[in-house]
Amino acid sequence: MTISSESPETSKDSAAPARTTAGQPVSHPIFAVPIDDERHARNRGLDKVVFGVTAVIALGFLVWGFVSTETLAGASGSALTWVMDNVGWLFVLTASGFVVFVLWLALGRFGAIPLGCDDEEPEFRTISWVAMMFSAGMGIGLMFFGVAEPLTHFATPPPGTGAAGNPEAVQTAMATTLFHWTLHPWAIYAVVGLAIAYGVYRKGRMQLISAAFEPLLGNRANGPGGKVIDMLAIFATLFGSAASLGLGALQIRSGLHIVAGVSETGNTVLVVIITVLTVAFVLSAVSGVARGIQWLSNINMVLALLLAAFVFVVGPTIFILNLLPTSLGSYFQDIAMMSARTGAEGTDVDTWLQSWTIFYWAWWISWTPFVGMFIARISRGRTIRQFVTGVLLVPSLVSLVWFCVFGGAAIKVQQDGVDLAGEGSIEAQLFGLLDQYPIAIIASVLVMVLVAIFFVSGADAASIVMGSLSERGTIKPSRGTVIFWGVAMGAVAAVMLLVGGEDALTGLQTITIIAALPFVLVMVGLAVALVKDLRQDPLMVRRRYAADAVDSAVVHGVTEHGDDFMISVEKDPKRS
Repeated sequence: MTISSESPETSKDSAAPARTTAGQPVSHPIFAVPIDDERHARNRGLDKVVFGVTAVIALGFLVWGFVSTETLAGASGSALTWVMDNVGWLFVLTASGFVVFVLWLALGRFGAIPLGCDDEEPEFRTISWVAMMFSAGMGIGLMFFGVAEPLTHFATPPPGTGAAGNPEAVQTAMATTLFHWTLHPWAIYAVVGLAIAYGVYRKGRMQLISAAFEPLLGNRANGPGGKVIDMLAIFATLFGSAASLGLGALQIRSGLHIVAGVSETGNTVLVVIITVLTVAFVLSAVSGVARGIQWLSNINMVLALLLAAFVFVVGPTIFILNLLPTSLGSYFQDIAMMSARTGAEGTDVDTWLQSWTIFYWAWWISWTPFVGMFIARISRGRTIRQFVTGVLLVPSLVSLVWFCVFGGAAIKVQQDGVDLAGEGSIEAQLFGLLDQYPIAIIASVLVMVLVAIFFVSGADAASIVMGSLSERGTIKPSRGTVIFWGVAMGAVAAVMLLVGGEDALTGLQTITIIAALPFVLVMVGLAVALVKDLRQDPLMVRRRYAADAVDSAVVHGVTEHGDDFMISVEKDPKRS
């Protein structure tokens, strides 16, 4: 016996047919919205409000920083104290919350939803996608902290984890480092990446942070509220990227001191380094050598791998290999304790969090518009489950290997009696490690080349993101807008370093934490908006329709025919 599907007129629960308004078809909720690629590609024009307000505030910050560095330092110090005393918990709670959130999305009923049309294949092959994810996971941060963080935690363990030299110091150092560089940062990136990719490729929206808030704000996402959200995204990117550039300048200064014998180590050298590299970025932007920058970035990945391979081979190879499973096991053993660490444990812990965990969470949050847009762009056609798996696992594995190689080598040298941790500044420790091995000068020059190219290519990419946000989501912002934000980023990096005085790193950390605070709330809103979107996704709607239809058909079949029936779908004869 065949049971036909009921027509819309006879079943109030069935799907309504597609309607038309003024002759234009209205998409049914069981279908994804077609994407107008040409609309996304063409220049949308400068948003004078978003660009104007952010530019004026950024310039005001620069004037304040260069004219009265001491007052800016005092104000930022007071602001940091307030943030740490009152909302430090927010960074800790949201960072771990985002890990749980993205895993819930991937493992639950939303995991099968594609970031694109239903029948759309992934835009990039898996190998290429993984390779690009790897490139996103590399950068100045890994160069700067590859040796410094594991070595610092080994020589001076985090409060409450034992005295220096205790039997578990190595495990604690590596677990703490992986905590800062694996699941948590990439879960933070994944929230923004998912929201953008889903909105653009599944809903046909513009590539703006504000556009992802349409489920919550409706058309108001295109109004003043949406503009504020995009402004906050620009500020987050500006200060987060500037922090990275500042780290790069610190490391290049140390390299010049060691390799070229430059004795001057003051902030003047840092400003000169930033100026030279910013000019290099501007020249690349003006000349339009986008392919050249991409080519240099790919070369940089290869050089970074060669550097890691060099340290692995000439360094303590067996120790590094042993450290891989030890670090992974220690990380999962301690993750709950590390995730729950807050200022409630005392002043020492609060100070330590300010320099490490909360600085990292603020840094990652401020990078989310940049990295989120990048991983969204390369993930079209992937399902949410594939996206989360790739975004969490691939960069986390890269970080695991990188820190075991460089951090492990540094810890072994420290154990063997060479005090790397006590010699010079934190940014000089990588050069101190390389000095223990053959061809140290060549390896040190390679480090400076790597950092310089990361600086230029990173400024290029981050400036494009800020340009896109300034020009209503276009994927090809005008050259002038990109150059403005690139120059502003270099100048902000210089101010952040000057604010720290003799301890330039402190200035970077202080202003990064303060600047990232408003965007924490934006990210929480993004997560809520994304869930609301996903509940009304065409795949979810179809499943509800299918469940209701099959349930009704089974009840009808058993009522009319007992166990002897079958279900089929036929054309409604009333519509013939």
